[in-house]
Amino acid sequence: MNKLATQLNDTLGAAADFLSAAGKRMYFPYGGILGQGAEAKSCEINATIGMAFEEDGSPLVMDCFKKGLNLDKKAFLYAGSFGIPKLREQWKEMEFKKNPSLKGKAFSNPVVTNALTHGIRICAELFADKKDTLVCPDLFWDNYELVFQEAVGCKVEHFNTFKKGAFDVVAMKAALLAPGEKKILILNFPNNPTGYTATLEDAKKIVSTVKAAAAKGKKIVVICDDAYFGLVYEKGIHEESLFAEFSDLHKNVLAVKLDGTTKEDYVWGLRVGFISFAFKGATADQLKALEAKAAGNVRSCISNASSIGQHLAIQAFADPGYAAQKREKYAVLKKRYHQIRVILKTHPEYAKAFEVMPFNSGYFMCVKPIGVDAEKVRRQLIEKYSTGTIMLSGLIRLAFSTIPTAKLAKLFQNVADAVSDLRA
Repeated sequence: MNKLATQLNDTLGAAADFLSAAGKRMYFPYGGILGQGAEAKSCEINATIGMAFEEDGSPLVMDCFKKGLNLDKKAFLYAGSFGIPKLREQWKEMEFKKNPSLKGKAFSNPVVTNALTHGIRICAELFADKKDTLVCPDLFWDNYELVFQEAVGCKVEHFNTFKKGAFDVVAMKAALLAPGEKKILILNFPNNPTGYTATLEDAKKIVSTVKAAAAKGKKIVVICDDAYFGLVYEKGIHEESLFAEFSDLHKNVLAVKLDGTTKEDYVWGLRVGFISFAFKGATADQLKALEAKAAGNVRSCISNASSIGQHLAIQAFADPGYAAQKREKYAVLKKRYHQIRVILKTHPEYAKAFEVMPFNSGYFMCVKPIGVDAEKVRRQLIEKYSTGTIMLSGLIRLAFSTIPTAKLAKLFQNVADAVSDLRA
């Protein structure tokens, strides 16, 4: 049991006896991303936040969403547990455009969720029993454990994320082939925390490995966490969702796609997400059955997702300026990414202070301090350099999505200096 859960149970004392097994496992991750972010709230440079800001520090928001705040009265009605039909149709049509490889393949209509975290919880409750195992890279978003392990009681097995600068498919294969008839594999590209997306070569190996494991009799649910979909900044990267490959890969593979407006469309507070399903040979009725399972879960938990959020999305997606505005916001993040590459190239001395983890996309990148504890570096950055970062798995995560381009050089200099201080 997580030590934070144990502390809460100790505080409750005899009252903890009222809790279920799941209730006893539950905790709020004060020391995780949220807690570390709170500690950095007043820092001059705050690279902790999983959002995106303009160069002037204001939220990076598209006009087609802002102007939609004057909505029709229908936005105040219930949306239904499946979501508003028009929005579901719009999103599915957009999925085909964003993932041309889906053409000709059958997958469900998306069911609307209360953003992507809710979709993860639906997956956990639909597919994970206590005897099952979630297979997950060891560099992962901490909410996976909170949902699958603590809330549902599923076992979680981590595999090594990187080997020689590439995704460690060999480690993933070993985890999939470990004892246990059914495995739930979660893949997050672009990855949080590393900002890494599978290369074209990585993608081929990942898909073939899953297919080989399925061919050996493993039942595999593959969850594609596509929260940061589309934010790829280099050539040679797999730009579509792996959901397209998994959707008809093998009879023993069921694919789930989790995505939404949050990161893709820079509307973090809108809380509009989607869950879609596919498997080889699926009939229309079978896909509708999975939609009904997901909608039933929504009904049992929150009844339905925000109608106002869904109406805002419908209006924004139909706006003639949507595509151009989205490209404009993407360009802001891409510019920062390339500026980081310039900074690292022009400061080879930083290699003595930290190792740069592979990154090519998304909101984040990570560095591994050399010779000193990462948590001590994080605290030194706050206390001496007024710089907020996140420490995860011995790495320092830097959210360049929030940092103006002009401050990026100072951010990396501060990290190098903090490492130097601690060595001294």
